Amino acid sequence: MTTMHSDKPTPQSDVTIRAKALLNRFYGYRDFRPGQLDIIKSIMSGRDTLVLMPTGGGKSICYQIPAMLGEGCTIVVSPLISLMKDQVSGLNANGIPAAAINSNNAEIDNQTALREAMRGKIKLLYMSPERLMLEMEHVDFRGWVDLFAIDEAHCISQWGHDFRPEYAALGLIKNRMGKIPVMALTATADKLTRDDIVRQLSLADPYIYISSFDRPNLSLRVMASPPKKQKIAYISRLIDRYPDDSGIVYTLSRKGAETVNAELQLKGYKSIVYHAGLSASERDRAQEMFINGEVQAVCATVAFGMGIDKSNIRWVVHYNMPRNIESYYQEIGRAGRDGLKAETTLFYSYADVATLQSFINESGQQEINSEKLKRMMDYCESQICRRRMLLSYFNEVLDHDCHNCDVCLSPPDRFDGTVPAQMALSAIVRTGEKAGKQMIIDILRGSARAELIKLQYDKLKTYGVGRMISFAEWSEYVSQLIQLGAIDIAYDESNHLKLTTYGQKILKSEVKVMLARPHKEPGEKKSSAKKKKAEPVNPAEKLFSELKSLRKEIATREGIPPYLVFTDKTLMDMVKRRPVTMNEFIQVEGVGERKCVKYWAPFTSLIKNFI
Repeated sequence: MTTMHSDKPTPQSDVTIRAKALLNRFYGYRDFRPGQLDIIKSIMSGRDTLVLMPTGGGKSICYQIPAMLGEGCTIVVSPLISLMKDQVSGLNANGIPAAAINSNNAEIDNQTALREAMRGKIKLLYMSPERLMLEMEHVDFRGWVDLFAIDEAHCISQWGHDFRPEYAALGLIKNRMGKIPVMALTATADKLTRDDIVRQLSLADPYIYISSFDRPNLSLRVMASPPKKQKIAYISRLIDRYPDDSGIVYTLSRKGAETVNAELQLKGYKSIVYHAGLSASERDRAQEMFINGEVQAVCATVAFGMGIDKSNIRWVVHYNMPRNIESYYQEIGRAGRDGLKAETTLFYSYADVATLQSFINESGQQEINSEKLKRMMDYCESQICRRRMLLSYFNEVLDHDCHNCDVCLSPPDRFDGTVPAQMALSAIVRTGEKAGKQMIIDILRGSARAELIKLQYDKLKTYGVGRMISFAEWSEYVSQLIQLGAIDIAYDESNHLKLTTYGQKILKSEVKVMLARPHKEPGEKKSSAKKKKAEPVNPAEKLFSELKSLRKEIATREGIPPYLVFTDKTLMDMVKRRPVTMNEFIQVEGVGERKCVKYWAPFTSLIKNFI
């Protein structure tokens, strides 16, 4: 990234030193997370960049630090006003000058923010895609803008799960702004969507950083067709387990959200509803109450949650099955952003599948969306580690079970499935990777159907080698190989199956693969939530609770969400270190200079009294 006053990129060694100093000073962290520094260096060298990091992975640091390293301003494109507000509040709380231009502000305030940004007084300026396009008609961004950061970049792709037409015009940035680098950021994009983002934004030879999608702190559980009473009882137990924290219940319909909310309120829980049928003021109020920790649960449709930076969401429940794995992954990713343990549970039924299929039939991209729904069903019915399947969807291979999902904790009967796996993988290779799942199984079972004979697949060496295995069993084994990341589905090539690097290793006998034996009776296995016994409160838990109460008091007084004072993770580090002086307080992870000066006295005073 070049500055307003120089055409020479900043030396990389200098970038590292300065970036670490800013991270420590403004955010209170000693070290970057994996990948963040490489991304910052890429931007500072003036290169377009695509960043894929899971929710809570630290995406915003990747453009906020370059914004402070440069001499000009960084324009951040964001789809939601609530998201902008949240980010700007967080930056200002850390002492970083930031502002947003949007329709909720008085126009005179918008123009003031723009002028201040042009003068270099504001380091990060947030806008919606529509507003940026409007401003580009009469404002020259060259000379005072160092970087365009496009958040939630998957919204630009029709392959993505959350396509927004207003994002489509953002390709104009590169055409009109030339040398100003563009950074695209998203938490959920499969390979098809990633390639489309690069193409739509006209990114020039971008540096692409794909973080691990693994969120090991999230437990994964799926429950098949529980009755309504059991669902409500399960959610109630989660609220009881985390009474001072928050959770989200996602439903397919507005009516579903209203019903669950009414049931929880009837039981005396602090719950609120959120969906697109409410007025803007009602939605804003619901979101504010949730962010400020005034409610224990929000019952919502998928309209809720994008960009919410709340760090202490301890659980997410899907009351119904989501329409695809990208949506599901993004929604569960809102839990446990602070890295502490969080629980996710999905209830699914065939009624959900029918409802979702009817939505898909009325949409564009019917074929690909139907295929993605099938993958979601595979996940729900999986007999292999759910995390391995989830990661394989994003082309990431986990070579071991996670031991933090219901399948791992109650494993099915497994066997060495290397031989049947090699049969299936060999059949895929011999078709030139130009056949779908059903055709591969028909080849293995020696089917005589007309299309197979016409393509001369009956001449392949693998034709009929798996006759002894039923179609249903083969279907299960091929699904497991897809879930394990040995086989990839090319959605843009008529859903043909292709081998991954991992699949090639299995085929060459470099690794073994364990498969689960198919259920004799579908739905026989039941999932159940074990009720945890309340453990006696130890001193650390008591101090943590007192620190949370102090944080809430301060947040209420300042009119900001509690996590903008300090996250739970920072409070836990205080419990561990027990700082009683200003010098000790600034050593706590997540305490930057501004927050140290502002808050050290009340927090250290509480800790002193506690000790």
